[in-house]
Amino acid sequence: MQRNASSSFLYGGNAPYVEDQYEQYLADPAQVPPEWRDYFDALRATPAVDGSSTKDVPHAPVVERFQSLARRPADARASATELLDFARKQVAVQSLVAAYRLVGTRQADLDPLRWTHTPPLPELAPAYYGLVNADLALTFSGADSYFSDEDMPLEQLVSALQQTYTRTLSAEFMHVGSAEQRRWWQMRLESTRSKPALPAAKKRRILERLTAAEGLEKYLHTRFVGQTRFSLEGGESLIVLLDELVQGGAARGVRHAVMGMAHRGRLSVLLNVAGKPAASLFDDFGGDADADLLAGDVKYHKGHTAMVDTEGGPVEVALAFNPSHLEIINPVVQGIARAKSEANKLPRSAVLPIEIHGDAAVIGQGVVQETLNLSYTRGHGTGGTVHVVVNNQVGFTTSDPRDARSSYYCTDIAKTIEAPVLHVNGDDPEAVAYAAQLALDFRAEFGRSVVIELVCFRRHGHQEQDTPTVTQPLMYRAIAAHPGVRAIYAKRLAADGLVTAQEADQWVATFRERLDAAHGESVRGRAAGAEAQASVIAPAVAVHVAPSLEQITTLAARLTRLPEGHALHPLVRKTLDARREMAAGTRALDWGMGEHLAFASLLAAGTDVRLTGQDSERGTFGHRHAVLHNQDRQVRCEGLYVPLQHVGDEQGSFSVTNSTLSEAAVLAYEYGYSVTRPEALTLWEAQFGDFANGAQVVIDQFISAGFAKWGQRSSVTMLLPHGQEGAGPEHASARLERYLQLCAQDNLRVCQPTTPAQFFHLLRSQATLPERRPLVVMTPKSLLRHPAAVSSLADLSKGGFAPVIGDAAIAAADGYDVERVILCSGKVYYELLEHRAKGGLRNVAIVRVEQLYPFPAAQLAAELAWYPNARVVVWCQEEAQNQGAWRTLEPELRVVAHPAPLQYAGPAAMASTAPGSAAVHAALQAELVRSAFED
Repeated sequence: MQRNASSSFLYGGNAPYVEDQYEQYLADPAQVPPEWRDYFDALRATPAVDGSSTKDVPHAPVVERFQSLARRPADARASATELLDFARKQVAVQSLVAAYRLVGTRQADLDPLRWTHTPPLPELAPAYYGLVNADLALTFSGADSYFSDEDMPLEQLVSALQQTYTRTLSAEFMHVGSAEQRRWWQMRLESTRSKPALPAAKKRRILERLTAAEGLEKYLHTRFVGQTRFSLEGGESLIVLLDELVQGGAARGVRHAVMGMAHRGRLSVLLNVAGKPAASLFDDFGGDADADLLAGDVKYHKGHTAMVDTEGGPVEVALAFNPSHLEIINPVVQGIARAKSEANKLPRSAVLPIEIHGDAAVIGQGVVQETLNLSYTRGHGTGGTVHVVVNNQVGFTTSDPRDARSSYYCTDIAKTIEAPVLHVNGDDPEAVAYAAQLALDFRAEFGRSVVIELVCFRRHGHQEQDTPTVTQPLMYRAIAAHPGVRAIYAKRLAADGLVTAQEADQWVATFRERLDAAHGESVRGRAAGAEAQASVIAPAVAVHVAPSLEQITTLAARLTRLPEGHALHPLVRKTLDARREMAAGTRALDWGMGEHLAFASLLAAGTDVRLTGQDSERGTFGHRHAVLHNQDRQVRCEGLYVPLQHVGDEQGSFSVTNSTLSEAAVLAYEYGYSVTRPEALTLWEAQFGDFANGAQVVIDQFISAGFAKWGQRSSVTMLLPHGQEGAGPEHASARLERYLQLCAQDNLRVCQPTTPAQFFHLLRSQATLPERRPLVVMTPKSLLRHPAAVSSLADLSKGGFAPVIGDAAIAAADGYDVERVILCSGKVYYELLEHRAKGGLRNVAIVRVEQLYPFPAAQLAAELAWYPNARVVVWCQEEAQNQGAWRTLEPELRVVAHPAPLQYAGPAAMASTAPGSAAVHAALQAELVRSAFED
């Protein structure tokens, strides 16, 4: 008897029954009829391609196919066995599509040299899933693909998959957790077969950009023979990519593009993307371009900022200065981008960070991962970054790809933030431009980062004098035969009738003529110019006006107010109660309140304050509590109150963030932020001062030397908890000696304040210095709650930061009785004070040096003049003799102390910063204090 459609087991209304049969089968195959068991066995035999252990498959495509088959006319239907066999094949097609999306890029045509052979991937062959040649003519569902609105013959579907995922542009996106984002990539790639439809004008612009990129390198190669320039030859399509990011970004609302990159190709990016004048670039080759800087830097480390005209409006394009530490610029770029959006009150989408990586460095250097981890955090997110990896397939001259990484792609590091990755052949500049367009569209749509791997080559060695054939003979044989991407693309456009060979050659000649003219201008300018004088950093003199006592009292009261119903943790409530007493003047100010009032007074005056660090909201030692959590709220991240955001109606912005567990990336980020926003007070706090070791590259290359090398001013403030507390090494010393060793030409301020008032005035002075420079503060630990390390409200309303604090316990008339003057800095002052009091030693003065650099020689000499009969001056420190301030300050201390001899009191030299035993620590402290009072 013939069944009607509604009674067929393939009828769409029976889909729930099909699902139920499959669920029973998964639980126990014996529970379903034999024909269903055979069918489901066939399904489970289909290999998985996602690496998982399960053999289950998505049910929806199967049910959808059943419904499709059931809607066929009755005479078109086959037997149940045939239909089940067809359904199995449909699942195989589904698996084939998934395989191309997952690993198709591994079979893509990405290598311009084609000097290596990649064996075919079995997963990309229909036969891998049991499909035979006879099946190629059968029509299957596209399995949720975007190739066509209609079902397709398998042969056409395979062709579409190959065009989309195995040509010169391919993509990885199946690792992205969002189904919406995965569908977006499927739609954009599959609907176009990953091939752009560019207008003729765009294609001509691409050729013009390639001509500029190649023309500059050839010009430099012949004009400045033997000079290192880190050529872009072989990777000229990078200029096409960056140009499209700027031009296309403008059309999508981007108003600032902030780029960071290492040295390879930098000169071309400076000239052809960032808008540096060619004459200025040639000045760098002339050797005297940095005469107005204290030190200057090599030409391939320099940055530049210019306004670039686009059809979408002007865009400020900035290439950040970068030292030879290749990837350290990444977090600096992020900080600059965040600062630009906040300073200009722009949405983050309007500022585009572009990080340009090398293939070996992006996977090899840890700061890349640290920076990626900042991508979507509240305090450091920038609305998505376009990461460009220039893969020249050699990394550096002597590297071997087998030793470069442990992952398949150098871009696999980006999968930690689920960033989609586009892989593109540098010999197809149209695909390169399309990759940039896709990246911009994805960022605009989702506010997330994208990675573009530009696969190219490097025509010369690591430096142009290097001979790469010594270690890479086969690769460089292929490179020698490569005509260059400009020649390839010019021939392609000529074949399409978009440009003639003569016109393309004329572009080359015209560009060279422009370079010749710029070179002549550079030579004439150098000959006519007078010798410039090296700039000098002006002395660090703050324009400091302390707020009135009334203003301070008002701010203190506002800091202790809470919204109604905001319940505090008992420990926090105790802190706030104490601060209320401080605001009322019935209790002395502690360190945390002094800091809060410094911030509040600046905010009330309209200065923005930004503080980050791993424990900055609460404070590592529970002394700050800048963010108050409502203990009655059960929902995480809600019920927060920040008193410093409520100190005035027209106040500045206050931001405090617990950063990621990173020193290098976060400090570099704050450096970049401070460079861009000098009017704000930007602070980074180490959990313990010792941990700043992890950011030493940032400190050495940017913070201490940025002005001398590049004329780049930063006002970043580093708060480094410091002091011997018996907690062992790594929790004792902020390595004061390292910062003092870096000090020269008035590049830094290094201070160790000992009272809340001193810290208050120091922070305020940092925010009001007319000539900005970084500030390094050795902040205390035990002094945060020390009963003697306190101040009054009145102390905040008068005076300013004192580089030297004399001994207030000794009257002026008693100065003649002083025989010994002890100079010290930091926590040890209070231990010396206690020892003197216990011994009743009235002939010993204790003077605090609160600013260690610039060294306050005049102030210290004036203080010592109060003690004309002193027979010895002692420098006492709790750090080991080879650490702390002694070795750096000793020469200057001797000059100031003269004619009295200078004596050292402190621990002997040590390899470690502190002993691990609390008992040994106590003995060392007692001994160093005692020795300060004895010859």
